[in-house]
Amino acid sequence: MNQKVLKTIEYTKIIAMLIEEAESSLGKEKAEALLPSSDFYEVERNLLETEEAESRIRVKGSISFRGIMDIRPYFPRLQLGASLSVFELYQVARMLESSKKVKEQGGEIEDSLLAYFEEIDSLEEIRRELARCIESEERLFDDASKELSDIRRKEKGIEGKITEELNRILNDKRSMLQEGVITLRNGRHVFPVKAEYKNAFHGIVHDESSTGVTLFMEPLSIVQLENNLSELFSLEKEEVEKILLSLSLKLSPNLPVLERNLELLSHLDFVFAKAKLGKKMDGVRPGLEKEKKLKLLDARHPLIPKDKVVPISIHIGEAFRLLVITGPNTGGKTVCLKTLGLLQLMGQAGLLIPAFQGSSITVFKEIYADIGDEQSIEQSLSTFSAHMTNTVKILSEADSDCLCLFDELGAGTDPTEGAALALGILHELYERGVTTLATTHYAEIKLYALSTEGVENAACEFDVESLRPTYRLLIGVPGKSNAFAIAKKLGLSEKIIEDARGRIGEEDLHFEDLISDLEDSKRLAERERLEIEQYKEEVERLKARARESTKGIEKGREKILNRAREEAAKILSDAKETADSIVKEIRKRENGGGSSLEVEQIRSKLKKKMEETQAFSGQSVKGPMQTISLKNLKLGDKVRLLNMHSVVGTVTELPDKNGMFTVSAGILRTKVSAKEVEFIQHKEKEAPVRNQGKTAGLGRSKAMGISPEINLIGKMTADALPELNKYLDDAFLAKLPQVRVVHGRGTGALRKMVQDCAKKNKHIESFRLGEYGEGSDGVTIIYFKK
Repeated sequence: MNQKVLKTIEYTKIIAMLIEEAESSLGKEKAEALLPSSDFYEVERNLLETEEAESRIRVKGSISFRGIMDIRPYFPRLQLGASLSVFELYQVARMLESSKKVKEQGGEIEDSLLAYFEEIDSLEEIRRELARCIESEERLFDDASKELSDIRRKEKGIEGKITEELNRILNDKRSMLQEGVITLRNGRHVFPVKAEYKNAFHGIVHDESSTGVTLFMEPLSIVQLENNLSELFSLEKEEVEKILLSLSLKLSPNLPVLERNLELLSHLDFVFAKAKLGKKMDGVRPGLEKEKKLKLLDARHPLIPKDKVVPISIHIGEAFRLLVITGPNTGGKTVCLKTLGLLQLMGQAGLLIPAFQGSSITVFKEIYADIGDEQSIEQSLSTFSAHMTNTVKILSEADSDCLCLFDELGAGTDPTEGAALALGILHELYERGVTTLATTHYAEIKLYALSTEGVENAACEFDVESLRPTYRLLIGVPGKSNAFAIAKKLGLSEKIIEDARGRIGEEDLHFEDLISDLEDSKRLAERERLEIEQYKEEVERLKARARESTKGIEKGREKILNRAREEAAKILSDAKETADSIVKEIRKRENGGGSSLEVEQIRSKLKKKMEETQAFSGQSVKGPMQTISLKNLKLGDKVRLLNMHSVVGTVTELPDKNGMFTVSAGILRTKVSAKEVEFIQHKEKEAPVRNQGKTAGLGRSKAMGISPEINLIGKMTADALPELNKYLDDAFLAKLPQVRVVHGRGTGALRKMVQDCAKKNKHIESFRLGEYGEGSDGVTIIYFKK
């Protein structure tokens, strides 16, 4: 991409903002070198990485890259096997520590950035060794080696003795000293002794004041101690150098890993810097078109403050490749041109663009721009000459794979000649198929756009009453200069304005009036479009309200059915109690010798009560889940009596010619049809499948009480996981085909836990997030294996 356009469209200012977002010097270096790419797949990959980094920031917060140090200058010496200093090894240790933290923070989300995080190698063994040995930028830990520990222990002992002796001398010979202080000269401890006490002090003179009245003397009593300490310091230095060399030699074979780590970390810092910049701009990832067309919805110039910028919507490349933007000065034409050019460059650089979702860009091989005052005093060029020099260069290089932006094309010279030149230039670009945007005042270019297929007019709206631009772009309408209206509003006399009108040809005035009519029509169409949108929204609201009403009816119907079922269950319970009491009465009468007539009357009463109960409950009981084959029915088979509150009975008489057969449940015997029972198991299969029968029974028992939905909202993942596992096991045993897990949106932690749990459960066939009307992404629908 040519450097001139980057400066003209102020892309360089966006890069300056990006550099501020990077945290490491390496990330800033990459940001500073960022240029728009003309490779479609590279742009696509870069945009995806930026969007996914922005998503990570939104979900988990940003990752710190501040500890990434530029250790590249140390690589040549490591390659030669030379030793690094304490400071340099400390920098390497910090870089490895940052590598470890970045890897840990980034390895939790599966996206295109995950591969970068996973490839980072923090060289754990070496990192721990460096952390064990290096205390700060200037010092090793005492325990870096046994020898160093011994040397420093001895140093501390001697230093203690020296301090003790110095304090004694300070107290005993205070009168001989100029000041009660201890200083250092050439690494030796000395006192500021008055010159007259030179012989009485008993020490070695290391220095004297400029006046000669003060001598800096080292007491003889500590000379040997200081000599011993100096020897230990030399030994310490040798031991430190030995440790540093050992650590450096451990790093040398891992030089390729260190180089790759730096590349990975700097790239991630750079990508997250792009994401943070996009977040600050409220940017979105634009769609990427292979054809040379772009569409910006509510696009905002990123360098204009948010409280002042007016969004614009613009498109080109679908029905037309050349767009002519007209309108008065200060109407926003140049801002429109720069916004489109800058957002296109940002997109090709892999940056999010400040626009609305649904915006799209394409990939141009080159972007050319002739915008602003190109006057050059140094080259003795007028504004027109400078613009024309730039235009000639553009024409020599532009093709159908390029985007050209011209501001006030043909201005700065005679209007007639300027208009003719501008028309010739635009027509040449049109014939080459170059995507072009140009701003102009020339009526001839407006007419050219009106009469040429593939060329379109656009106008920057201007409010004549307030003399202010609205900055709205109206595509399909040529703009009106409004020179007379603006002049009149500013106070120019009506006489002069009328005189000026008389000097303009009738055709020109008619054309301006036509433009005005077109602008009015466009505004009317825009208002009607907005009204239609409002009507559509109202219709959608009414439809939604109708759906809610339907849901209310369904809920009401369900409540009525539930109430009916509860009443039926109560009647069945009452019937059972009645039956029990009557049976007791029959036994009592039979045992007590009651008359057969009384017993028969009681039996009739029981039969009538059972028929009434069955008649009522049959209305609310569903048919059998597993129907009976009368041909396969055998004596001893187990069945469930649906009309007797699911009592389990045994077949004691086979079906007659009407399909009725007898079932016994305790002392009760009743004749039923196949529709009134649910098959459980054959008699001969009871023994070998005893456990299975228990499991089936358990499943049916659970099926009666388990809900098809579990609500985990408000629970911590640690508490919700065991509850979810138990619920899924119960639901599977109950043979539920699917269940609904409500976890809400929140941070997404519960949703992730539910889906991880579903992946690991061997009984689950598949799962998905809820759709509109099911709870959307606040619920997960789980399907069990059959």
